[in-house]
Amino acid sequence: MQNRQKTPDPPGAIEILFEDPRFLVLNKRAGLAVQGGEGVGISLDALLGRLYRPKPFLVHRLDKDTSGVMVVAKTREAAAACAALFAQKSALRKRYLAFCGGLIPPGGLIRETLGVRGKNKAAETRYKLLGAGNLPGIAEDTPDPRCSLVILEPATGRMHQIRRHLAGMGHPVLGDGKYGNFKLNRLLQKNLGLKRLLLHALSLYLPPALLGQGREITAPPPDYFLEFLKKAGLEEPGPEIASFHLDMENHFSP
Repeated sequence: MQNRQKTPDPPGAIEILFEDPRFLVLNKRAGLAVQGGEGVGISLDALLGRLYRPKPFLVHRLDKDTSGVMVVAKTREAAAACAALFAQKSALRKRYLAFCGGLIPPGGLIRETLGVRGKNKAAETRYKLLGAGNLPGIAEDTPDPRCSLVILEPATGRMHQIRRHLAGMGHPVLGDGKYGNFKLNRLLQKNLGLKRLLLHALSLYLPPALLGQGREITAPPPDYFLEFLKKAGLEEPGPEIASFHLDMENHFSP
């Protein structure tokens, strides 16, 4: 039987959203790597190993700089069931919130082939514009001070898919140091104090095959994300965005 250890959690390391005998759903903080490796001081995998015996199984990933909802399996059987559903893509619905530069079209389906380990792979991301704002204090230094808050649902799971798809449309995620607008990022850091990637894994739908009944688990956005909303003149979206319909009429192929 798996038991949680008595060792106290490092401050702010793991926020538990849901737990039962088979699964653990958490809100990963930005800056925490999921797995260890060269140059990684501490990882989610290592923290879970400190807190639980036996250590839970990782069944999917989030980028180090992306915050939000993740599920891990507490038994080998649960891990196999979850991995099989992730392989089906549509069985486990994942939605993300992102701030991107400029005014993005209202919504649709992004279709862009992405290179993965030297091979081109089909990739699709549904999205919807939730609101458009203006980045204060940078109008004199950039041709377009507008920004867009979008909700996205990847239909495939390629590496950095959302970040690469938005960048390919000319609307990179704000704060993205790999695919983003580097000049704009520097202005945002200098004038608005932005130091994080503005991409958050908002919700994950676990189907009846895993929990006995379908369950949508939502991770609240971090404080820095909500503070940026206010600076851009936008309101925090309500919980209904985790499950509403995403428009599929418009197709984009950057």
